[in-house]
Amino acid sequence: MTDTAKKMETDSAVYKTLLESTKAIPWKIDWKSMTFAYIGPQIEALLGWTPESWVSAQDWAERMHPEDREWVVNFCVSQSKAGTDHEADYRAITKDGNYVWIRDVVHVVRDQAGEVEALIGFMFDISERKKTEAKLVDLQKELEALSFKDGLTGVANRRMFDSILEAEWTNARLNHQPLSIIMLDIDYFKQYNDHYGHIQGDDCLRRVAKTLSSATRSRDFFARFGGEEFMLVLPETDEQDAINIAERCRTLICKERIPHEKSEVIPMVTVSLGVGTIIPSEKDDSIKFIEEVDKRLYRAKQRGRNCIANDH
Repeated sequence: MTDTAKKMETDSAVYKTLLESTKAIPWKIDWKSMTFAYIGPQIEALLGWTPESWVSAQDWAERMHPEDREWVVNFCVSQSKAGTDHEADYRAITKDGNYVWIRDVVHVVRDQAGEVEALIGFMFDISERKKTEAKLVDLQKELEALSFKDGLTGVANRRMFDSILEAEWTNARLNHQPLSIIMLDIDYFKQYNDHYGHIQGDDCLRRVAKTLSSATRSRDFFARFGGEEFMLVLPETDEQDAINIAERCRTLICKERIPHEKSEVIPMVTVSLGVGTIIPSEKDDSIKFIEEVDKRLYRAKQRGRNCIANDH
């Protein structure tokens, strides 16, 4: 054996040792026969399949999650035919029937005539990365949900109310349907906080929110508007039905019998309510409608509280 041949053989052994000592799994497929010319022994530790069992590209395809198989195979074949280097993430089936997330990075080798000769690539275990990505997605969803939720009471917040009202307002205008709103306020809540303390005041808000939530129907929307104020949006609800729902809310709060020694109404927590109904037209404005309902709530307070106002 010549010195050059010996050096080449030594270099080849070194390269093979380096490849097989990395976590990345090297492989090579002959394009014409679609058979594996080589796959690193690390594949057995990762997936359980011996290197000898990787005979053809069919083995690669069959050892893939059924939901991933079609698009990954079609993508990789089309990219390879075009002579384009590419990569794909998919779930590979382990020998014991579990799944491991793999990233396959593929380099297309061409012959002197420019025809595809072979595919050379590396498989990377990206399971931990995928788990992290999934946690981040879940966290993002949780944060999005929290951004529309009142932190104290757990009901929807003002931001969510604005979004829902806009959608229901548009729907009512397009379909010429009545839309009602109930704005309510806990009577003498400042005095409640001053007497019982803010911790018990927070508990009172939570109890009121829970009670009022039970008064809603399937399409109704309930939110904390701010402070001790709450809002109900009642789609496709006429004035009389809205008044009936408002009365149900008032009665439910009274039935809770939450002590309130400093109330000037009765020695229990009560609420005042303003009710408004509209079939919105192009010239109507949702903000002005809310302002009108707010004025009605103020009138309910002027009339002694623990009552409903729906008049102009």
